[in-house]
Amino acid sequence: MTTGTILLLILSVLIAAGLSFYQYLYKVKNQSKLYWFLAFLRFVSLLSVFLLLINPIVSRKITDIQKTPLPIVVDDSKSISELKATKEASELYLKIAENKAILEKYDVQLFSFAEDFQSLEKLDFKGNQSHIDGVAKNVKQLYRNAKYPIVLFTDGNQTMGNDYVFSFQENTSVLPIVLGDTTKVLDLKINQINVNKYAFLKNKFPVEVFLQYNGNETITSNFSIQSGNQTVYKQAVTFSKDKKAQSVTVLLNADKVGLSKYKATIAASVKEKNSVNNTKNFAVEVIDQKSEIALITTINHPDLGALKRSIETNQQRKVTIVKPSEIKSLQSYNVLILYQPNPAFKSVFDQNKIAQINTFVITGTATDFTFLNQVQNDLNFKMTSAKEDYLATFESNFNLFAQSNIGFENFPPLEHNFGTITAKNNTNTLLSARVRNVPVQHPMVTFTESGAERKAYLLGENIWKWRLENHLNKKSFEDFDRFTDKIIQFLVSNASKKNLNVTYESFYNSGESIEITAEYFNKNYEFDENAQLTIQVTNSKTKATKKYDFLKTTNAYKVNLDGLDAANYTFKVTEKESNTHFSGSFEVLDFEIEKQFVNPDQNRLLQLASNTNGKVYYPNQLDKAIQDLIENENYLPIQKETIKKSPLIDWVWLLIIAILALTIEWFSRKYNGLP
Repeated sequence: MTTGTILLLILSVLIAAGLSFYQYLYKVKNQSKLYWFLAFLRFVSLLSVFLLLINPIVSRKITDIQKTPLPIVVDDSKSISELKATKEASELYLKIAENKAILEKYDVQLFSFAEDFQSLEKLDFKGNQSHIDGVAKNVKQLYRNAKYPIVLFTDGNQTMGNDYVFSFQENTSVLPIVLGDTTKVLDLKINQINVNKYAFLKNKFPVEVFLQYNGNETITSNFSIQSGNQTVYKQAVTFSKDKKAQSVTVLLNADKVGLSKYKATIAASVKEKNSVNNTKNFAVEVIDQKSEIALITTINHPDLGALKRSIETNQQRKVTIVKPSEIKSLQSYNVLILYQPNPAFKSVFDQNKIAQINTFVITGTATDFTFLNQVQNDLNFKMTSAKEDYLATFESNFNLFAQSNIGFENFPPLEHNFGTITAKNNTNTLLSARVRNVPVQHPMVTFTESGAERKAYLLGENIWKWRLENHLNKKSFEDFDRFTDKIIQFLVSNASKKNLNVTYESFYNSGESIEITAEYFNKNYEFDENAQLTIQVTNSKTKATKKYDFLKTTNAYKVNLDGLDAANYTFKVTEKESNTHFSGSFEVLDFEIEKQFVNPDQNRLLQLASNTNGKVYYPNQLDKAIQDLIENENYLPIQKETIKKSPLIDWVWLLIIAILALTIEWFSRKYNGLP
């Protein structure tokens, strides 16, 4: 407080005392205890009022000790129980968490993780996945701008997420406690199988299998692939101390339409500690027909190669680039892509009046628009000889098929003749055109339907730049290739519109996320945001059924069926109000990734500790870990002193005291007959 405030307070005390003395004691002959009591009450009330009027600032010193956070994170996945380390994991973390010296120095917090990161309540070691990378992300959010150690009880075997070795931030020291027996034992393992989900009937499809060996002796093992009870492939594979990994590439016959299931097995002549990882199932859906697509053109252009490569990323498609004069019959094609039509295309259009094959018309600066106006009745072109660059604008109300915005607005412009383009019939536009930021009221990508006939239009050339831009931005062509694939899929299928569309896989691995997506459209084929979708899943063998509700997302409905046992299932999706339904089936393959390990991954844990200036400990070194944490001077508690200043007017009790003193004074005067 300042000197002026102190003087005012002293003056307030003197005035309050003086006024109280003058009123009750000055010139009073009989100064009884009552008068002294009343004078005291008046003094208290006056002084309280004066203090509130002066409102001095009161300072208080608050001392706070901030401890370094110490998150203790325990792996709660199935791999811990498979490595027979559940007792160690359940007991050892408590030895650190309950240590008095640790509690005095650190702010201990307990967490567990499997697929998800959460506060540790109970360990059951039933997690289907190990997400160590998720630990790094979550502790970073919890302890921002803090320097702290992490005690990580784990086997180091991660089955999902990014590489955890490089995920933890620089100000974090990770102290892994390695769970599981690190003694190396002989083990053969099928590490990974690469196979396409689809194959074509009467073709061969490749299967790439990666085999791994843990041991020092030279052994010969038998690798085989079975379909049902039949062995379709068999090979001897030799491993040694210097040759611990091998890949086997096999070509299998696709000789039956539908879902074909296979089992790959690697077997050794000696007994292994873990034989679960010797077998891995996979499946391939065999399709009886490819989509033959004719890319018809009279000019050479980079768009042709880009479209062919993009469409053929889906192995169900085959694109043939031909000239109009080379086409004798259209019957062998499912879709016609007409690139920049001109009068040379007349024979193609004449043949297609009979064949009724769906078409994808692409226009540009080499297109003869007078001819195009004569051979189609969907769009009317009034073009000039001037050229213009058109940018794309995504139309969010497009509803012919599900297509997200992959950044169309940021793609390079397409070149086209300048003019006006108007729709003669009903069109459904996915992308509209604009010049710079000014809409020009004509489509860039649009679709039409008339009965079973479907057409697509792309108004602009140089779409190869879009595919290249997509790769520059995403390091992948995937988004653009999926965009072209959906256009072709729309044209390949002549099926009528469905109110209920369901997307699902033919098979899932046990322990993986089983997600099914559905779209429901009203009578106007607009996405219905108020649909009530349910799915009933039935185990084909036991006939046990489960019912789930779909949850709405931005432009679809989704349901997660995690927890299903390995078996064949049928399902039925139903919309409650309209009773519209869709039926299908899938299989959950018997594969648990958490049962594939025979040892902890101590090499990666050592690398993690090295990257974060931490240290690896083993269960028998836990006392050493505790001692190191206690003695580490980088994590000392910090004492902070805070001076808190608050005005006296905030003291509500002072006002209450003033009112209480005046009230008691008034009642005392009346009770004793004083005026």
